Amino acid sequence: MDTRRLLRTSGTLAATAALLISAAVSGGAAPSAAASGRAGEEGAPTALRPYYEQKLRWHACAGKHPGFECATLRAPLDYDRPSAGDDLKLAVSRKKATGPGRHLGSLMVNPGGPGGSAITFLQGYAAAAYPAPVRARYDMVAMDPRGVAASEPVTCLSDAEMDAFTKVDATPDNEREVGELTDSFKKFANACASRSGKLLQHVSTVEAARDMDVFRAALGDDRLHYVGASYGTFLGATYAGLFPSRVGRLVLDGALDPSLSAERVNRDQTAGFQTAFASFAADCARHDDCPIEGGGRADVAGVRLKSFFATLDRRPIPTGKSRELTESLATTGVISAMYDEASWPLLRKALHNAQNGDGALLLRLSDAYYERNDRGVYTNLMPANSAVNCLDLPPAFRGPAGVRRALSDFEKASPALGTSFAWAALSCGYWPVPAVGAPHRITAPGAAPILVVGTTRDPATPYPWARALAAQLSSGRLLTYDGDGHTAYNRGSACVDSAINDYLLTTTPPPASRRCS
Repeated sequence: MDTRRLLRTSGTLAATAALLISAAVSGGAAPSAAASGRAGEEGAPTALRPYYEQKLRWHACAGKHPGFECATLRAPLDYDRPSAGDDLKLAVSRKKATGPGRHLGSLMVNPGGPGGSAITFLQGYAAAAYPAPVRARYDMVAMDPRGVAASEPVTCLSDAEMDAFTKVDATPDNEREVGELTDSFKKFANACASRSGKLLQHVSTVEAARDMDVFRAALGDDRLHYVGASYGTFLGATYAGLFPSRVGRLVLDGALDPSLSAERVNRDQTAGFQTAFASFAADCARHDDCPIEGGGRADVAGVRLKSFFATLDRRPIPTGKSRELTESLATTGVISAMYDEASWPLLRKALHNAQNGDGALLLRLSDAYYERNDRGVYTNLMPANSAVNCLDLPPAFRGPAGVRRALSDFEKASPALGTSFAWAALSCGYWPVPAVGAPHRITAPGAAPILVVGTTRDPATPYPWARALAAQLSSGRLLTYDGDGHTAYNRGSACVDSAINDYLLTTTPPPASRRCS
């Protein structure tokens, strides 16, 4: 079982074996006086000046990360009622520009989530794999958002409890199984409430965007330059809506549409994964080892996949470890591989092995999705993901009856995966903290040009979302990648990369409606 609103940046998956990103969208709380004036200038309210005027104490990062510096940024738990006794300590990191060329400031990166560690993404991927001309001109920087990884992490279940949580049947066949699923949601939510306390009330995307502005000021930059992927696009768009005059060069890759309800987000994403599955099925049919042969037809392949899931529902299979491969874990493994077409050969092998009684590879894909390592230890990805999602947007469903009413629409969107997505969308219905956000449009009037990137067959952030966000933003410019996988930058398209690099280095966005393959 999982929240099934998770998104992953494919570049992160390739580099760090799976960072997850989520597709929740947050409400648009109006900015307080903190949004007016440059940091440290007379417009900043007195209560927030200590945060905006703080000096970061950089030091060499611990561990195996030569060339990186780390520091701690202070931020108020509650921006409306800042109190030094409640301050959050947010982890930040940077790698200075390598040169040559004129220094362009700091380039903040975020891989999404909510729950993905931006610092892990920076140190394990972006600072080495982003194009050299970009790294030459910018200090590469990252901040783990509040509630995530090294920044006051939200905590919920133990590792053993997470193992039990992830294998709960997410496609209940009777009232007993419905009860087991809802009980698992309630247990997760109650654990978060008891172990994370008042932090759960203050991990919204709006608050994380305000933290980004404090970080910008502490770096000494007048404007924010930023590359955000997946949920990171919503974080960046929220920043633009709060601080349009401080927008520098913003790349929003794998964009979310903030005007959608939680139910619509989940249903659209279900259809997105079906689109990706259709591409996988067509590719699979071209290989002799395809385990779901259907002549390349997604409907036939989908029936065979659903039949395989049903077999696991009746009888889980061994994995060579103490954990069996259940239907829920297998479904998660398949979804995990949909994010990046480079994972399709592994998925073919994993499905073939599982159909022959060995679930080890499919379990490995599922574990990567949840960020569970070989020692059985989970990161705080799932707790943070749920905490931000459930605070940002009212729940898709508040009880099983709502799921049942919507089930046919989800199954129409994806015959093989729709049932799982629909029931997973119930998770926020039992959250202990009420949502503070609502669906809304983000226009960011007066902002500098913002580059929105969409991939036509993106499973996790369907292409129409990128079109919608680009149209909402008053200065939005859409760049389309005609391809597969989640996000587009630095994934092999010279057309996409050159357009984004030129924008980051010269401030000139590509022509309107530029299309790449």
